[in-house]
Amino acid sequence: MIPRYTRPEMASIWEPQTRFKIWFEIEAHAADALAELGTIPKEAAKTVWAKAKDATFDVARIDEIERETKHDVIAFLTHLAEIVGPEARFVHQGMTSSDVLDTCLNVQLTRAADLLLADIDKVLAALKKRAFEHKMTPTIGRSHGIHAEPVTFGLKLAYAYAEFTRAKERLIAARKEVATCAISGAVGTFAQIDPRVEAHVAKAMGLVPEPISTQVIPRDRHAMYFSTLGVIAASVERIAVEIRHMQRTEVLEAEEFFSEGQKGSSAMPHKRNPVLSENLTGLSRMVRAYVTPALENVVLWHERDISHSSAERMMGPDATVTLDFALVRLAGLIDKLLVYPANMQKNLDRLGGLVHSQRVLLALTQKGASREDSYKLVQRNAMPVWRGEGDFLQLLKKDAEVKKYLSDAEIEEQFDLGYHLKHVDTIFKRVFGES
Repeated sequence: MIPRYTRPEMASIWEPQTRFKIWFEIEAHAADALAELGTIPKEAAKTVWAKAKDATFDVARIDEIERETKHDVIAFLTHLAEIVGPEARFVHQGMTSSDVLDTCLNVQLTRAADLLLADIDKVLAALKKRAFEHKMTPTIGRSHGIHAEPVTFGLKLAYAYAEFTRAKERLIAARKEVATCAISGAVGTFAQIDPRVEAHVAKAMGLVPEPISTQVIPRDRHAMYFSTLGVIAASVERIAVEIRHMQRTEVLEAEEFFSEGQKGSSAMPHKRNPVLSENLTGLSRMVRAYVTPALENVVLWHERDISHSSAERMMGPDATVTLDFALVRLAGLIDKLLVYPANMQKNLDRLGGLVHSQRVLLALTQKGASREDSYKLVQRNAMPVWRGEGDFLQLLKKDAEVKKYLSDAEIEEQFDLGYHLKHVDTIFKRVFGES
């Protein structure tokens, strides 16, 4: 959790005070259920809530106790007893540390997911707004980084919108999968605690009971959660890299907003660099870096070990905090992106009409030429233009073999830019619906 890349809303989920508050709620709700079952006195459960509900837990004191006990949950329970008094002996009846730790982690992950879903909504809103703004702004499509055929800048943004729509659906599913609670005791058999306690705590904490736990909640759930964050981060980087390429001096079809007083280089006053996009690339790498340990955490010894614990103490906060920051930054980047349609048209024209080569190829085949011969005819006229030696349209008109099949008017017809954009409306309706 680097302050430079941390938003307070997400950071607060992972603060020690928040964690101890959740631990208390889990323990207090369990005490309520135990009291209803007659396992502990009802007055004891009421006292736990009365004395600690509004308490501010002393993090330094808990740390002090843990230095002696070498056990975080015991340290917390000891401090809780200092607040609650004698009735604290009824807290944690039949429970194991993982009941508290795992249930708490899943509460934190679901809360983090809620913030991330709101972040994705901001990205989607920015993408939709700019996509419709540039729905019919023609630009060159590239494959292998090389000019291919015309598209629109709106289509590029619509592609990203569809991608983040899928990201939202995946995160909703991952949130649901990780939103489970385990209050099943040592090795998960409920030998020392009634399953009804688990059901009560789960409902109170906004979770569902884990169908079967082995003292820990199965880590395949968490692996899917962090893998989903990794895929979302990859989508962030994909659009960030697109913007970085478009801002290159030789391209300059779009660029990041450059505010008054902003400076791009300590050495070169003229520089305007894609620093936000590059930053998003770096942040995305960090989120994806946690996917592998999340997958490796699935493999624990027998009913449990704690090889997953140290990794999760880092990856839980870091992955969610970092992705939260990245998504909000991306939304702002898209919203304020500077777009240059004139440069897009200029780049479209750079290859002297070669972007229409496929249309000419197909027209020749429609007039009776074989595909092999059509390809040769088009390519032999395209290559000189590629080298900067002539105009594609004029060369085709001068080619006697081409003229056997196509008139000048028919050749010119293949150079209509609008032809490439005739299904933009159809694609937009698929992506955005009828809105």
